[in-house]
Amino acid sequence: MAKDGSRVGPVVLLGPPGAGKGTQAKRIAARYGIPQVSTGDLLRENVRHGTPLGVKAKDVMARGELVSDQLVCDMLKERLRQPDCRRGCVLDGFPRTAAQARWLDIYLDHEFFEKTGCARQRVIVVRLIVDYNQLLLRLTGRRACPACGRIYNVHLQPPRTNALCDDDGSQLIIRNDDREEVIQERLAAYERQTQPVATYYQRKGRLADVNGDLPVDEVTKVMFWEIDRRSSEAERRSPEPVGGD
Repeated sequence: MAKDGSRVGPVVLLGPPGAGKGTQAKRIAARYGIPQVSTGDLLRENVRHGTPLGVKAKDVMARGELVSDQLVCDMLKERLRQPDCRRGCVLDGFPRTAAQARWLDIYLDHEFFEKTGCARQRVIVVRLIVDYNQLLLRLTGRRACPACGRIYNVHLQPPRTNALCDDDGSQLIIRNDDREEVIQERLAAYERQTQPVATYYQRKGRLADVNGDLPVDEVTKVMFWEIDRRSSEAERRSPEPVGGD
């Protein structure tokens, strides 16, 4: 098994809103000493710092259009070239489509590994499977403190005093994204958009399903086991052809 701090390559987490990807991504990054790379953060940083890619993205958004896959991929390419990604990274929010998954394979195989001299390792993909009703409990039960930002769950982690923040006594609020009608659409959109990504990696034998209904620490333990096992196997075998379906 791969040990803490060893090279694991890129790790992709799939799972619907409320599955716990954010928590697990932080734990994976901490254990293996690799960065968590968020495409949303990359977009905001490029725009804020006025990079050439950020200027292009700002112009697109000013027209009310969506930033193209190519622009997002170019930003990710720049980020993956940074030294802290040489041993791996946790990709947050990418890939969102099968086309992005194919691009990532091709980029890693034909550019990243050749230019950095890193050992070739395939993307490790872990999908969190969570019961639909459990997801609704997690998401519809969320309450936020408008003052300090602390998050509660009235079903799972309620405040000591009903509807009030433990830290500052502020009245807790329901964020728009946590309303049931919004959540149902978010979950439906996730299924439509992400299933082709899961299918792409499943056909290549790189998709590991983990029961996200388990306690958080148990989920972490299983994810570490899957990552260790798959990174060790990748070192022992030749890479398969990339870019196909």
